[in-house]
Amino acid sequence: MRGTDRKRAPTVAVDVVIFTIDDGELKTLLVQVKDGPFAKRWAFPGGLVPLGESLEAAATRELSEKTGIRDVYLEQLYTFGDPDRDPHAHVVSVAYFALVPHAVRPPLDDPKYARVEWHDVRHLPRLAYNHNSVAEYALARLRTKLAYSNIVYSLLPPEFTLGELQRVYELILGRSLDRRNFRKKIVELGLLRAVGRQRRGPHRPAALYRFTRRSPVIVEVL
Repeated sequence: MRGTDRKRAPTVAVDVVIFTIDDGELKTLLVQVKDGPFAKRWAFPGGLVPLGESLEAAATRELSEKTGIRDVYLEQLYTFGDPDRDPHAHVVSVAYFALVPHAVRPPLDDPKYARVEWHDVRHLPRLAYNHNSVAEYALARLRTKLAYSNIVYSLLPPEFTLGELQRVYELILGRSLDRRNFRKKIVELGLLRAVGRQRRGPHRPAALYRFTRRSPVIVEVL
């Protein structure tokens, strides 16, 4: 970075890592940069924080603009301040992560981006800025949160089977869980209630459940 650039105060941006479950995969939303040194590279949606807007409001706005979804789980992740992460200027990025229950078809109304798509977190391309590090940090935080909270409710529809719930945990953790132990523990925690209906399909009918509350709770799940 040039010396003259270092004399200017850093600007602040927000980047939002948006997770969802889609087609049996944990996915995240990426935007393809159209111009500049990162042209054709993918990145997380984000932008500069304008004067007078709070960090959370900026992250909420980015989430709404890129997905059309509001009122979902959103949490501040980490502040990335490497002065060389952006070749244009010294930009301090405050990263957030969000959980949405389904992969909406994202709008494309930002002239900065060529495409907006969902990508499997296991096979992310080389991202712009330092966003591969952001992705690793966000996934590690999500896995940690699963162990002591009920935030998985944000990735599930209102009604689901125990098998579907376990599958979400396994997709995020990247490993299999013992079926009997998982179901025993999750039921004993009192986080779920049976709705008295079943989902019928090619296999045995499975009882449907709801979360007793769809808001964050601190509880030892795993």
